[in-house]
Amino acid sequence: MSITDPDTTHDAPASWDAWRAARRERVTGAQGDLALIRTEWLPIGQEPDLEAALVGQPETVTATRVRRIDLDTGEPQHGFRLWDAASPAIRSYVDTPVFPYDPSWRITAHFTPAEPGRTIPYEHLRDAAGATRDLVVPGDITATIGDREYTLSAFDDDGTLLLVFGDPTNRSTDEAERTYGTGRFLFVERPDGSSTGEESDVVLDFNQAFVPPCGFSDQYNCPLPPFQNRLHVPVHAGERHVAHRA
Repeated sequence: MSITDPDTTHDAPASWDAWRAARRERVTGAQGDLALIRTEWLPIGQEPDLEAALVGQPETVTATRVRRIDLDTGEPQHGFRLWDAASPAIRSYVDTPVFPYDPSWRITAHFTPAEPGRTIPYEHLRDAAGATRDLVVPGDITATIGDREYTLSAFDDDGTLLLVFGDPTNRSTDEAERTYGTGRFLFVERPDGSSTGEESDVVLDFNQAFVPPCGFSDQYNCPLPPFQNRLHVPVHAGERHVAHRA
């Protein structure tokens, strides 16, 4: 269904409508996911020159710095990204189809903190096959989904728990339920004022599952769902994939 189809908003809370509007604003913004047109990594030890990177670019393009750890050396590697507020992807974007809101996909789970500094290896979409990057996972999330109990891993994304998960809809050939092929993302809702060092109940609202940035631009390198985050039940909730004009 289209994000603008009125059937998708039937009995949905206003907060979900606001979330969808915020998602559209994010992906279509001047430095939104659809605006990223180039990511370039520089040799180890070299810093980006953003003014030089913008030479010859139209006025709609801006540049930002980016940093990662080099897989081979373990050293910091710097680079830059170019964002075009009038990119071809923004111009062709139609919407991000969603499943109808379903309150049964708002699931209470339990978070148990781990020892500080615990990491889990994540494969990333554009790294060499089998290569992994260690991401800090502050604890375990225990949830019953369908008829099975899972121990899920969400990593720390600037102070917020981000769950990268997969489910059978990623591989579906049924257009009515197909979702982005490598998996989807979901922010974990924690009690107000709590930290990732505290044990507590949390909420997994799969109605707010979203297509990762790499679904909007091939210039992103997104983490893939680890084995423990691959669900056996189809998650008919949240964003599905990205729709463009032909």
